[in-house]
Formats: sequence, C-alpha cells, structure tokens
Amino acid sequence: MRVDNREQDELRPITMKRRFTKYAPGSVLIETGNTKVLCSASVEESVPPHIKNTGEGWITAEYSLLPGSTPVRVPRESTKGKVIGRTHEIQRFIGRSLRSIIDLAVLKERTIWIDCDVIQADGGTRTAAITGSYIALMDAIQWLKGKNMIQENPVLSSIAAVSVGIVNNVVLLDLCYAEDAAAQVDMNIVMTGKGKFIEIQGTGEEYSFDDEQLAEMLKMAKKGICKITEIQKKVLEERVEI
Repeated sequence: MRVDNREQDELRPITMKRRFTKYAPGSVLIETGNTKVLCSASVEESVPPHIKNTGEGWITAEYSLLPGSTPVRVPRESTKGKVIGRTHEIQRFIGRSLRSIIDLAVLKERTIWIDCDVIQADGGTRTAAITGSYIALMDAIQWLKGKNMIQENPVLSSIAAVSVGIVNNVVLLDLCYAEDAAAQVDMNIVMTGKGKFIEIQGTGEEYSFDDEQLAEMLKMAKKGICKITEIQKKVLEERVEI
C-alpha cells in the first residue's frame, strides 16, 4: 500500500494554473500532489557569449527551493554566495530538456529565461518543473508572436517529465518524498509528446536493477507521461488572457 493509497502506476493529482503572475510573458503554478512549483518564462534581448552572432536564440533555467518549501527551512542560496551542486545540476537538466524541443534559430538572438521556484516540496520537484515550464514557455512563445518578434512557432513538440522508482522491490510511478527517500532505485524520465525520450536519469541506492526492471520502469514512465501530455493539452486549450 502506497502512503497516499495510489496504485503502482497512478499519478498524483495534477493541476496547472496559467498566467499565475502578472508580468512574465508566461507563468504557471503546477501542483502534483503536495508538490507546488511556480514556473515563469521571461524574454531577454541578448544571448550568452558562446552563441553571440550565430543568429540563434537560447533557453536557460534557474531553479530554487524557497525557504518555506520543506519542513526545515531552506536558506536562500543568494545568502550562501553560490549555487550548490544539486541546484546547478537541476538547472542544467531543465534547460537542456527544453532546448531539445525548440528550433533556436526561430527565436533569433534572444534568451528565454525559465525560472522554477519550488513553493512546496514533496518529491518530484524537478520533473514538475519541466512539465510546468513547457506551459509557461508556450505562453511566452505566443507573447512573442503577438508582438511580431517571431513569425512562427519554434516549438517542435511538447515535453513532460515524471519520476519512477523501485520501493520495497516494487516499481512505482510518480514518487512522493516518503517513497523517494526509501527508494532502492530512483529515476527521472523526460519525454516528448511524440513518445521519444529526451533524458533518463537513474540511480540505484545501494541496489542494482536488471533489464526487466528497467523495462518496467520505462514502460510505466511512458504511460504516465502520456497522461500528463493530455493534461497539458487541455490546459493550453483554455482561453487565458496573454
């Protein structure tokens, strides 16, 4: 029995509220169970030095656990003077995942900043951040088109992510924190809406897993992401002032 009485292959309830903030061209509050992440997409008329004068744009991400997001207060990283390793890794994870579905040449030489602030953490914050950031990104693209800053949609496919793992020798989808902390194997899977994998992050915690277990985890993750993709489609079909 799971801690929240879900089936092995059952997602936590997911809601996404678009245009959650006023000023960012795209923003969404995504809730997956008790995990809540605010994802914002902002546009900057410049690009990093390594792609300057290439005619291409860029997408990058910042991620942060807010102080009251966990049972014990998380200090703001700005007060520590640097970004810790876990945060840096998650930021790169989000950024490269979103870049994989974008024709950067269509953006021209501008950057879309994706900011993911975890308001409440109960497992799956990085996967929720990717899933929500896609919605914020789509609204930012519509904002750019509305201002005639780009002429076509550079997004090649939708993107969503989910966690999957092995807990007490059982494969489970969409782990909450209690399950994540006890997991023998923890994986984060990112896929396109066309069913193609973008990234697979998997680790055994003092445990090894075989081909059959890996196949079961990938199959379960794909099933979950298909459901998330349908939720994303419905959210984007809603009429919201941009």
